This record gives sequence, C-alpha cells and structure tokens, in this order.
Amino acid sequence: MKKKVVPIIIIAIIIIIAIVGVIVYVNMPKEKPEDVVNEYFSKINDKKYEELYSYISTDSKSNISEEDFISRNKNIYEGIDAVKIEVSLGESSKEDGKIVIPYTEKMGTSAGNVEFENKIKLVKEDKEYKIEWSSALIFPELRDTDKVRVSTLESSRGEILDRNGEKLAENGTISSIGIVPGKLEENKESSIQQISELTGVSVEYINEQLSASWAKDDTFVPIKKVSDTQTDLKNQLLQIPGVQINKVNARVYPLGKEAAHLIGYVQTINAEELEENAGKGYSATSVIGKAGLEQAFEERLRGIDGTEIYIQDEEGNKLKTIAKQEKKDGETIQLTIDSSLQKELYEQMQNDKGLFVVMNPETGELLAAVSTPTYDSNSFVVGLTNDEWNALNNDEAKPLFNRFIQTYCPGSTFKPITAAIGLTTGKLTPDTTFQYSGKSWQKDASWGDYQITTLTGYSGAKNIANALLYSDNIFFAQAVLQIGKETMQDNLKNIGFGETLDFPLTLKSSQYSSQDEISTEIKLADTGYGQGDLLVNPIHMASIYSAFANGGNMVKPYVEYNEGKTEYYKENAFTKEAADEIKNDLIQLVEGPNATAGDMRVSGLTIAGKTGTAELKTSREDTESGTLGWFDCFTVGREQGDLLFVGMVENVQNNSDGGSHYIIQKIKSVLQ
Repeated sequence: MKKKVVPIIIIAIIIIIAIVGVIVYVNMPKEKPEDVVNEYFSKINDKKYEELYSYISTDSKSNISEEDFISRNKNIYEGIDAVKIEVSLGESSKEDGKIVIPYTEKMGTSAGNVEFENKIKLVKEDKEYKIEWSSALIFPELRDTDKVRVSTLESSRGEILDRNGEKLAENGTISSIGIVPGKLEENKESSIQQISELTGVSVEYINEQLSASWAKDDTFVPIKKVSDTQTDLKNQLLQIPGVQINKVNARVYPLGKEAAHLIGYVQTINAEELEENAGKGYSATSVIGKAGLEQAFEERLRGIDGTEIYIQDEEGNKLKTIAKQEKKDGETIQLTIDSSLQKELYEQMQNDKGLFVVMNPETGELLAAVSTPTYDSNSFVVGLTNDEWNALNNDEAKPLFNRFIQTYCPGSTFKPITAAIGLTTGKLTPDTTFQYSGKSWQKDASWGDYQITTLTGYSGAKNIANALLYSDNIFFAQAVLQIGKETMQDNLKNIGFGETLDFPLTLKSSQYSSQDEISTEIKLADTGYGQGDLLVNPIHMASIYSAFANGGNMVKPYVEYNEGKTEYYKENAFTKEAADEIKNDLIQLVEGPNATAGDMRVSGLTIAGKTGTAELKTSREDTESGTLGWFDCFTVGREQGDLLFVGMVENVQNNSDGGSHYIIQKIKSVLQ
C-alpha cells in the first residue's frame, strides 16, 4: 500500500509544479523591460509620438491626457531638432516593486550634441511592463510645469569692402511700409488705392494681407519694403492715414546699380536651395547669395546662427542650459575694387550696352568691372513686384545679363596678339613685310569670291608697326597664314584659350574655334585680325594685354585684396623682345605723329592702346547684326600706378563718334 502512495504523491507534486509553472508563464510579461525601453525610444526616433502613449503606466496616464502627452513630446523633440537618439541601458534593479533601469542618452540637436544620464522606472500591468512617465524622462531636470525653450543667437553676414575700406555690401536697414488697420479711418478704400499706386503693390494683395487672421486693428501689417533712401516715396505714404513705416535689418548695397553684376545680391533661400544645403545650418528664413560675389563667396560671407536650448520655469526664469552652440559671424571680405573708379565708369557707360574691365597690369588686381545696362541689387533685397520682375526679365537690353563674364569677337584689338605670337615663334620679325596693294586681297582662287578687306590704304611698308597703326586686316591675315594653323593654335592654348580662368565668378573660356580646331584656311586668315570663330573674355583679354606691359608675362587677374601681390597666370607668354616691340608700337598708335588713336592722348600720361571693331555678321548679306566697338589700352609709368582698360560698346555701327573712338572718349574722361 505504501508503495502505491509514493508515486501518487510524486505525481501530485509534478501536477502542482506544472500548474504553478503555467500560472507563472501566463502571468509573465511577454517582453523584457529592456525591450520596452528600447522600443519606446525607437518610436521617438521615428517621430511616432501618437504610439508612445500606449507604453506608459495607468498612473502616468491619470496625470496627463493622450493629446497633451503627444503634444508635449512632439513639441519638445521637434522643437530642438532632435535626431539620432541613442540609449545605452545599464543594469536593472528592483525598487519598491518596480524595475529601475539607468541609461545614458545621446542625441543631436539644433544646438549640437547632447548627452546625459537618466533612469527609467517600469511597472507590470496586465502581463506587460509599462513606463512610469513624467517630463523628467525627456530631460532629467525637466518638471511637468517647465518648458523647453530654443533661443536663436543671430549671426551677422560678412560685409564686402573695396580696397579703401568703403562698403560695397553692408548690414544696414531698409524701410518696411505697412498699414495699421484700425487707423485707416472711413476712407479705407481710397487710402488702399493710393498705397497701391505709390508702392506698385496690387489692391488685391493689400486687402489679402489686411484680412489675414493675425491682422488686428492695432497690428502692423507689412505691405512692401523699400530702400531707406527713397525719402520722397516714404513722405508721400506717410500722408495717408494708417500707413506706418518701420526700419528692419537688411543687406544694403551702397553702389546699387554701379556694381550690381560684380557684387550681386542676397535673397531668402528657396526650397530647392535649402535641400541642396541640408546640414549646413540654413533655415527657411536664411538669406543666401544669389548672384555675383555674394554667391561666389557665400561659404565665407554667411553667418551661422547660434542656438541655446534651455529649461524655463512657469515664471519665465531660465533654470538650466541643455545645449548651446555659439554663433559664428560671416567673414568680411576686402576686394581690389576701387569704388570711385567703378562708379565713374558706370556713369560713362550707363546709357549704353557694354562693359569695362580695369586692371592693374603689374599686379593683376581688378580695379573695376562694369556691365550695362544693369539692375539695382537693392531691388532684390526689398523685393520686386511681379510687374517689376517681368519688366526687368523681359527687357530687350538684357539688364540681368553680365557682359564681362561672357566672350565676344575682339576685332582688331586681337591684332597685337597675332603679332606677338609671330614674333615669339620667330615666324615674323619687326622687319617682315608683305607685298600687296589695294584694300582687298585673297590668297588664291581656291578662296572663291571670299576677299579679306581693310578700311585704310597707306603708302608705308607692310610691316607689323604700320599694320597695327593702320589696323591692316590684310597684313594680319597673311601673317597668321605664315605663322601656320598648328603654331597659332598651340600658342593660343599657351596663353589660356580653352582654359577656365581661376576667378571667383565663372568666366566663359576664350576660344579660337567653335570646333576642335580652326576648320579652314579662310577661318585661320580671319582669326589673324580678330574675326573668324574667335571669342575672348574681357578679363582674359586684360590678362593677355598685361604681358605687353610686363615683358611677356601675363598676370593672373584677382579680385580679393592681397596687398598688391603679383601672381603670373602665364609666364613667358611672349618673349620680352616681342612684348616690348608690341608695347612700343601700341604707344605710337596713341602718342606718335601719325597716331590713329591720337584722341586718346592725355597730358602727362603715356598710353599704349588699340582700337577695334568687330562685325557680328553671319554672312555678307547680313545687315541686321550689329558691330562691337572696342578699345584696349594701358598707361605706362603712371605715377599713381598703371591702369589697363578693356572697354566695349555694342551696336556702334551708326555711332557718330566712329565706333571704338566712342569708347576712347569715355576712358579719357576717367583718366583726365
């Protein structure tokens, strides 16, 4: 009997153990506490705030509604731009029946990286671990009644100065014109109509702004920004009841029109630019360089705002700084530009379509760069109306087109370069002469009816000096044929043709052909006197002409001030003998007894220069395309430092001053 009792007891014990095991298993939480914590922070990383509420305990839920819970977490984490939240869990322990897990939390924020120690408590409810939540789970020092604030420490954009410290782009103020609705009085419609007519802003837009939900009777409703200098306009507007004008910080360009194509402008960043510059500290309200040097030097000019994240109590007191990133002001950049010279040249050219480039031929410092017609950089800062933008964008004179970064047919101003290549390569000498008569010539019958023509006949020897003096197309056509295509192309490459000149603004590359090589013998002949498929950038041309002033070395043009430092773009572009010969010949064009550019003479100065006209005809029958007038010159031994000018005006074919001589008068006025 006893033998039967023992197995029964053993079986009973096994059954009891099994039952207890089942009960324990059934009541065991399905996840470990650590898994719940990791899942919780994973949801925050994924911005799934609406799913977080299910992870917190019943007691926690009694203290905060689901709506408030979601709102608080979302506002704080997204307000500080929290990213890459990482949690490292320590060893868990039990405290008053709760699981306590210490952890280290790291995250990236708008004020930099944040790291802190914290702990999380979990309780078991209905077979699941739930988190005991309070605001301290976001930051240890944060109480439920506190707020997390983000303060922006505004940075300044670097200013742009000229060589003498004069401001070309500065952080100044503009005027914001607005309306206080409650002060419009009974003639509201009439007043709005007047404001519309004076500002160019439509009545519809004004009414739309005034009817916005945030616009109250005593609210300042901004309508348009204008330059501080528009005094007359502001005085007229202030006569209208309800108009108020406030000053606001903005980028200001003291030389608005005079230097627009060089300096450019800034505007508020757009969505595409914001995406392209992601991670660089830009926000939807940032300004960014849109054109000119403002765009080219953007990385150095832009300021990076600082940010402070801190905890604030109910009374508005700052309790603790969580993270702080100091602001970084932009770099102030000084240019080689001379504001006075820039302004004078603009005034000379403002009624024409053309350009000026002025350089120090010894150092390469760019002293002025003018393109006309132009626009006012300040207009883009204050904002253009649709009508103003359309007028500017559709203007046939192309005021938005920057001429000094383009390439053009140089005409006869290229002849000194052909001569210098011939002398440097030994294909020509100063005594080389060609035999021909009349004002037209062709090599042989293989040219068909194509003739090289020249404007002026002369009785002297057909040599380099006279060919430059009388701008003889025929001589330079024959000269380049004697130089030969391969030699000519190689030497043009040696002086930068086909290369991108290292310069902050993107300059179009000069070319000697629209194909890989000069395609025909006729094209080669035309290239010799500056036509054919030849196109030259004006800043590159200034560099080439500097070789005539520097014993054959081309200086590298630069625009950022560097105390007169000289760097050569192409050393020994021409031999010293060739450069000196051309310089002396060019001096004779201005200073000699038979000078063809004698109207460029300035008392007390020695000037070397070459006129040029470039026909833009596409065929002999083309009577519509215009003519470019050029004058390239440099002073020799000027006491205040030498100047090299490259000037061009479009459509000079009907000019009474004789094409390039129209440019001469402008340069002469500046030098005098």
